[in-house]
Amino acid sequence: MTRNWAGTHHYAAPRIVPAWSEADVVRAVRADREPVHALGTRHSFTDLPDTSGTLLDLAGLEGGFSLGDGVVRVAAGTRYGVLAAWLEERGLALHNLGSLPHISVAGATATGTHGSGDRNGVLTTAVRGIRYVDADGEVREVRDGDADFDALAVGLGAFGVVVSLDIATRPSYRMRQDVYGGVSWDAALGALDAVTGAGYSVSVFTRWEESSVGWVWVKSRIESDDAEVPGTLLDGVRDADAEPLGGLADVTELRGVPGPWMLRLPHFRLDGTPSFGDEIQSEYFVAREHAPAALRAMLELGDLIRPLLFVSELRTASEDSLWLSPASGENVLAIHFTWHNDPAGVATVLPRIEAALARFDARPHWGKRHGFDRAAIERVHPRLGDARAVFERLDPAGRFSNAHLERLGVREPR
Repeated sequence: MTRNWAGTHHYAAPRIVPAWSEADVVRAVRADREPVHALGTRHSFTDLPDTSGTLLDLAGLEGGFSLGDGVVRVAAGTRYGVLAAWLEERGLALHNLGSLPHISVAGATATGTHGSGDRNGVLTTAVRGIRYVDADGEVREVRDGDADFDALAVGLGAFGVVVSLDIATRPSYRMRQDVYGGVSWDAALGALDAVTGAGYSVSVFTRWEESSVGWVWVKSRIESDDAEVPGTLLDGVRDADAEPLGGLADVTELRGVPGPWMLRLPHFRLDGTPSFGDEIQSEYFVAREHAPAALRAMLELGDLIRPLLFVSELRTASEDSLWLSPASGENVLAIHFTWHNDPAGVATVLPRIEAALARFDARPHWGKRHGFDRAAIERVHPRLGDARAVFERLDPAGRFSNAHLERLGVREPR
């Protein structure tokens, strides 16, 4: 397969080579001096993982689990849902999961992918160590606290091929999911913290209609299966029959049914089809202090957005110190768009969205469709130049560079 998982982006690399082990990665990197880049579970919507040389398909580089000192070591291509199930069998958990458990640990953390929760960091904040193959085909490790770690953690494949990660664990916990409808925009924008803080992880699904925000999907961590949850949220009410994603078949269990964290934190089941399928995605992050104004700006564009939109999702993430994280230096609200597969239409609407969000210094998701260039990225990511210097030092010949990274100023042009 030469397309991403949704079928809406085609990889241009002349070769895609599978890697089933660390040794395979080492051999591939040493084989020649051409450009090389890692490809995970193909959840990017851009040419971020592409290359003019060899794409290393790491989907088969799975498992390799080992526990020690509060962390689990896991192979780079392992899907989060597989890791979560392995941990749950041992009474352990992760702090958070993305909406799709199908994504690989290395690809998700390298792009700052996230779940939700006012107090939850992006998935990369659980990484404690990175094992990777450098431009000379040597295996290296960097750990949290090392000089380069904050640059490499959300590293975009710009410095090497990650082969395994050490990820922090915690004791297993149970959760339930409840959906609230009828929350008005006036109430939500006047008390946004009450909405996003209504549970351990909260997502708002909206189509930018004036009548209401849509659906507020609350994932609550519970101490007992008979725990009570509120029947109302601001001016909305809990709806046991709600289907916030329009009746998609493979959504994780709702209606307040208790279950383990790994079957409640994601929106979709690992054994099912993720999301809508034939789609394009975009996402932007704004500082929490600007969130109400940014949402009002999107509401003003509602008539332009809706014809192209499956649904938008609003989530939150807590501040971190990782240089290229979407939450670097600030607590953020993420504004996500799942578009119909209409590249021309999306290309028309994104400049309007980005112009409306520019005054809030919105950052784009690294793996999703956007129109930022080097100047725009440098304006919203103050540590971009520092990260670029690290990548250039570790890979002076630019073997892990590509057109996308150079276009955004993550690597220097060649």
